[in-house]
Amino acid sequence: MGNSIETTCVQGGYRPKNGEPRQVPIYQNTTWKYDTSEFMGKLFDLEEAGYFYTRLQNPTNDLVAAKVCELEGGSAAMLTSSGQAASFFSIFNLASCGDHIVSSSALYGGTYNLFATTMKRMGIEFSFVDPDCSDDELEAAFRPNTKAVFGESVANPALSVLDIERFAQAAHAQGVPLIVDNTFPTPVNCRPIEWGADIIVHSTTKYMDGHGGAVGGCIVDAGRFDWTKHADKFPGLTTPDESYHGVVYTERFGLEGAFITKATAQLMRDLGAIQAPQNAFLLNLGLESLHLRMAQHSANGLAVARFLGEHPKVAWVRHPSLPGDRYYEQACKYLPKGSCGVVSFGVAGGRAGAEAFMKKLGLAQIATHVADARTCVLHPANATHRQMNDEELAAAGITPDLIRLSCGIEGTGDLIADLEQALG
Repeated sequence: MGNSIETTCVQGGYRPKNGEPRQVPIYQNTTWKYDTSEFMGKLFDLEEAGYFYTRLQNPTNDLVAAKVCELEGGSAAMLTSSGQAASFFSIFNLASCGDHIVSSSALYGGTYNLFATTMKRMGIEFSFVDPDCSDDELEAAFRPNTKAVFGESVANPALSVLDIERFAQAAHAQGVPLIVDNTFPTPVNCRPIEWGADIIVHSTTKYMDGHGGAVGGCIVDAGRFDWTKHADKFPGLTTPDESYHGVVYTERFGLEGAFITKATAQLMRDLGAIQAPQNAFLLNLGLESLHLRMAQHSANGLAVARFLGEHPKVAWVRHPSLPGDRYYEQACKYLPKGSCGVVSFGVAGGRAGAEAFMKKLGLAQIATHVADARTCVLHPANATHRQMNDEELAAAGITPDLIRLSCGIEGTGDLIADLEQALG
């Protein structure tokens, strides 16, 4: 169906037949009953489609994943228990001990730690490149054992915009896929597959859920990367899997289904990072209004950034859609409808000024969360990075005056009024 993104938000993934539930049903069960053990054996051999244990798959999850897949323009998708699990699965489905990944250095802190510390202990090495690096610097980061490139479309909290097309071309020239975390823009504001990305991951906890009600993640495969053309790099997809009686995923499920089927059959089976069906149900409720909310988030973010940029007590402002921002031109290319509702800025008076500002806020809620319906604000130097001194903060790219403001969907004038009185 050639539906608009707005219609897909509301009706994608699940289209009930005559007499079926109008809303996505919650399959709150662990197992399924079958008439014969022979049929169940075929399920375990991946010779038949069906469900046998929710740790691997659940119909509620699959229906909601299908909606996200439609929104991103992919061929297959799966839900995970969190965005962290989605990022981990997207890499671990391709790489194993002794392999290498090229990643943008502009990452969510949890993702950076996952890559640089935890997955390093598994024997997977990451090289981090500046998202604004030269073509030569990017090419030099690749090695013979590189298996993928990873980046965030809009980085959290750096708010840099990835040049998706350039990174995709560099990845494909080396015979590896580009994985893009599209959490902040969501497919409403950016569809990285249209610019050459191969795998998309999300923390659905953020804008997709939109209400701070359920943790979750999602992986979407574009279904276009030719694993068989580079079979020596991806033996897990192109050679027999003896844990499933020798199935070759690219042969059985094609380029459109191999990646997600392997991630489900192997990784979800063994690691069990499944999203609860109840959380998938809540995610779907959020998706139904995503197109409306992202418009207001983006409008609020830009309006607040403009206000802050003109205020004498604000030292600097960072927002990709703000004219004059270093990423403005790339935002116009990749995010023409707006970027997101997150704004980073510095207040006059350094750390003390930031702390005084935080105390005066009324409407904006101090919270570690980001990207939901309520405006949230965080002073990293006094919270998530509290243990660092000013020199250590600078090394981490965080100034003592930095405030991360996540604009919700409240009235624009109310948000600006709250900021105005807090700035005093």
